Amino acid sequence: MKCRSQISASLVFLVGILGISGSVNANLMSDLTIEIAGLEERRGQLCFSLFSSSRGFPDSKKDAIESECIKITDNPMRVKFNNLPPKIYAVAVFLDHNEDGELNRNFLGIPTEKFGFSSNPIIKNGPPKFGESAILVVGKNINIKIKLQYVL
Repeated sequence: MKCRSQISASLVFLVGILGISGSVNANLMSDLTIEIAGLEERRGQLCFSLFSSSRGFPDSKKDAIESECIKITDNPMRVKFNNLPPKIYAVAVFLDHNEDGELNRNFLGIPTEKFGFSSNPIIKNGPPKFGESAILVVGKNINIKIKLQYVL
């Protein structure tokens, strides 16, 4: 069984090979569809940030390659990022009840709104690292599910 760092290193190697030819990249543009699980309440909005590196992950919207908030309407809720080049990405999402665009926290810094990450890592002490949430996006249509959670 490979550990997460070995898997991440393998993914980086694979993406590097895919990036050798520009014509290969053009044919491998992908759409990433994210479905949200654990959404019991239908009020507020979902805020998503898509990262292509560890820089700013998971909190910095300015370091995200795409960031958007969408009103909760559908069941199940889905968001789609279109025409992504083959790469390793990570997604951070939170349920913004009061629609202020921020993940609200208590006086200890613990989130008071539900949140989730691609790969659904187990949250222990603080947010996950980029590599713990990493997903390889290669192919036409990639679908993932992110489960929202509270810190226990």
